[in-house]
This record gives sequence, structure tokens and C-alpha cells, in this order.
Amino acid sequence: MASTTATNAPKAASARTAAAEAAVNAPEVQVKGVTRREFLFYIWSASIALLLGELGGAIVWFALPRFREGEYGGTFPVDPATLPAVGTAPALNPVGKYWISNTANGLLALSATCTHLGCLFKWVDLNNRFECPCHGSKFQATGVYIEGPAPRNLDRFQLIVDTPSGTVTTDADGNPLPVSSPTAIRVNTGKKIKGATHA
Repeated sequence: MASTTATNAPKAASARTAAAEAAVNAPEVQVKGVTRREFLFYIWSASIALLLGELGGAIVWFALPRFREGEYGGTFPVDPATLPAVGTAPALNPVGKYWISNTANGLLALSATCTHLGCLFKWVDLNNRFECPCHGSKFQATGVYIEGPAPRNLDRFQLIVDTPSGTVTTDADGNPLPVSSPTAIRVNTGKKIKGATHA
């Protein structure tokens, strides 16, 4: 066994020597460097990719709604205990720019801006209707047009009402929402329903 190891040692040494000589005598490999044109192309490509990434991020940042609760464009909680009684004067939320109107057919959240030129109208108890002080448009408590230059009924906001039997929301046409025993009410001022045009 010792003689086998002694015989293999010179063979291993000669193999290492041959490998070292082959490495020394190997042809030299030329590595081509990056040209000025290639360098500028890579820099421009990276700059454009970075610019497009930043632009895409900015678009997403501004396109996504960021309204907090209690801020116009977001949702407003309404305490069910503060709802006006059926048939009484609607209640104004000046921050949310809407009126809560409790009609015989159900609950409505009406936009507080006139559909003519965007003036803020008011409720007139004496006449039992909304009247715009700017140009004289008049609307029922349901937001339906009565007279004046306004081209359509008042716009409405989506209502979300929690009841013991589940959650109900305003339909696509903004019809009054019949509600019994609400536990929570929210007005979504980010979801405006355009009023119907009158003949």
C-alpha cells in the first residue's frame, strides 16, 4: 500500500506541472471594453426607466382617492338619533355639503349645490322647499325640480345604512332609501348620483 502511494505521488506532481504549464502557455483572451456609445445608451435607458417609474408612481398617488372620513369626498357618519322626522325640514351638513331629507318614501342625501350654476341653496320653512338665492331655482324636499333655470333635479349622494337585518345602500338612480331602525348611517360624498333632467 505504501508503494502504491509512492508511485502515485510523482504522477500527481507531473499532472500539476503540466496543468501549470498549460495555464502559462494558454492563449491570451481579449475582453472588449464598453464603448462610449454603449455606456451612454445604458445611462439613457436607466434614466428613462427611472423617469417612467416615478411618473407611474405619481399618477397612481394622485389617481387613488385619499379622502378621510368626515372630509368632503369621503364618508360622513350620521347619528340615527339626529335624523329629521319624516316630513320635517331637512338637516344640512355644511362640511359634507349635503342635506339629509327624511321623506315619506325614505331617506335621501341631497347635494347642497344647485344644479344650475353650483350656488348653495337653502331650505325655506315658510314655502316648505329648497330655494336657490342666486337665480331662483326651487326644489321639493325630495330634490325634485319645481321651477327656475336649473336643468335637472338636485344631485344625490349614496347612503349606506346598517340595520339589524343587514346593510342597504342607495340604488343607481338615487331613489329614497326606506329605512327602519337604522343602527348606523353613512353618506358617501365621493359617490354623487346625477339628478334626472326635467322636461
